[in-house]
Amino acid sequence: MKFFSLAGVNASRVAQGCMRIGGMSAEDIDRLIRHDLDLGINFFDHADIYGGGSCETKFGDFLRANPAMRNRMVIQSKCGIKPGSYDFSKEHILRQAEQSLSRLGTDHLDFLLLHRPDTLVEPEEVAEAFYQLSKAGKVLHFGVSNHNPMQMELLNRSLGENRITVDQLQFSMAFTTMIDAGINVNMENGAAVNRDDSVLDWCRLNGVTIQPWSPFQHGFFAGPFIGNPDYEKLNEKLDEISARYDVTPTGMAIAWILRHPAKMQPIVGTTNLDRISQIAAASDVTITHDEWYELYRASGKKLP
Repeated sequence: MKFFSLAGVNASRVAQGCMRIGGMSAEDIDRLIRHDLDLGINFFDHADIYGGGSCETKFGDFLRANPAMRNRMVIQSKCGIKPGSYDFSKEHILRQAEQSLSRLGTDHLDFLLLHRPDTLVEPEEVAEAFYQLSKAGKVLHFGVSNHNPMQMELLNRSLGENRITVDQLQFSMAFTTMIDAGINVNMENGAAVNRDDSVLDWCRLNGVTIQPWSPFQHGFFAGPFIGNPDYEKLNEKLDEISARYDVTPTGMAIAWILRHPAKMQPIVGTTNLDRISQIAAASDVTITHDEWYELYRASGKKLP
């Protein structure tokens, strides 16, 4: 597993998403975490709403039983979503951060992200919440999820030293909106529509790491593209290029994301140990420039 510097933190290029661990037994969670760490995956992504908080609680149970393991981990959580609305008020951020810390059984989060944009956000309140959490040593770094550049600019205007370092965005071979518009500049087609406000380039220019979520999905929780008959050409090309590197299509789907020079950090939600091993094996693979475009075109995209 390769590592990189994420806001000065030594982080694995692939992160383990913990959204699905709420229904797992303590024994299976123990095996999952140890398997990740043995493979070099040291980054664990949570959110206060995952499993109604049960995912953080069960992960925290592992840490309470194995406190020395905390030093081997980078732990991230998210807040800001509540039933029927989004809430970036100072009170909500501080309360949810404290609850996540308690559930996770740790005295600090390495990263805290605002989950989905709150159109009623008051950046000064966010800044005050971040400042208090940072000053107390309870959160080391901050970020967002599903935000566009202007939303991040608005926040950063008030954040001072606690500027945004991460933006989680949906991205996969079959979900490429942040790339399509840039490739189709000045073209009269659907791919030319800039749905993300040039978020990829903005993040690269401003040192913000993109964390792709749902890297195996072809839509908003629409299902995987691997093995999907609707993506026959993509799967044929995946099989072909994967065979060249002796990795699986699952691993190649991650290697394709890692090949992008933006140095993204995909969040993989699978809890299947074999699939995680496949992903870890492929994280050291660097496909060629042409192979990247072959896979992009095979997903149904056309170059102008």
